[in-house]
Amino acid sequence: MYTFDSRIRYSEVGSDSKLTLLSLLDYFQDCSTFQSEDLGVGVEYLLQHHIVWVMSFWQIDISRFADLCEHVTIETFPYDFKLSLGFRNFSMKGGDGQRIAVANTLWTLLDTETGRPVRPPAEMMEKYVMQPRLDMEYLSRKIQFSGMGEQGSPVEVKKHHLDTNMHVNNGQYVAVACDFLPQDFKVKRMRATYHRQAYLGDVFYPVIYTMPGGITGIALNGADGQPYAKVEFTGE
Repeated sequence: MYTFDSRIRYSEVGSDSKLTLLSLLDYFQDCSTFQSEDLGVGVEYLLQHHIVWVMSFWQIDISRFADLCEHVTIETFPYDFKLSLGFRNFSMKGGDGQRIAVANTLWTLLDTETGRPVRPPAEMMEKYVMQPRLDMEYLSRKIQFSGMGEQGSPVEVKKHHLDTNMHVNNGQYVAVACDFLPQDFKVKRMRATYHRQAYLGDVFYPVIYTMPGGITGIALNGADGQPYAKVEFTGE
C-alpha cells in the first residue's frame, strides 16, 4: 500500500469549511501519481513508451468530508490487472485514524499513437504490488439514468480543464457536473463513467436527471447527443 500524509488546505474546502468532492478526488488521483512516479513508471515513463492510463470508472463512498486544517492520510494500491485494465482502490483516513472515504477505480491503458488498449509492459507490472481489494460495496460500472432529463447550459472545454495528456482530466468532468447539483445537495456517493475523451474547444451539453433515492445524474453529452461522461451523485 502506498500512503502519504497531508493537511486540508483552505484552497481545498468549500463554503462549509469541509473538503470538497473534487479535492477529495484530486487527493486520490495525486496519491496514485505519487506511487507511479516513485516506482519509476510515472508521466515521463508513459510518454517515452507512448502509452497512457485513462480513467474508465470512479466510485467514491464518503462517510464524511474532512475539516479545514485536519490531518489526513491517503492510501492507494492496485488489486488486479486484466489485459489492458487496471483496478485500484483508494482511501482517506481522518485525523482520528478512522477511514472517512473509500474509492474503487478502473483504468484503461491506451497506446497514444493508435488510441487502442494495450497490455502493460512487463517491467511496469513488476513494479506494482497487488493487494486484496478493500472491504466496500462494489457497484456496477454501468450507469443508467431514468426519467426525463433537463437541459443545462453548455460548457466549453477551456485550458484549465486539461491535464498533461492534453485532454480533459477525469476530475474536471466531475467538477463540471457538480455545478449542476442543487445548492444544498450533500454527496455521500459518486459514480462516474467515461465514454470518450474531450479536448480543448469541445462543448459539453449537460442533461440533468433527478431520480428516486436522492440520486441526481448528469450526462455530459456532445453535440451528437452521445456522452463524454456520466456522473451519478447520491445524496444523504
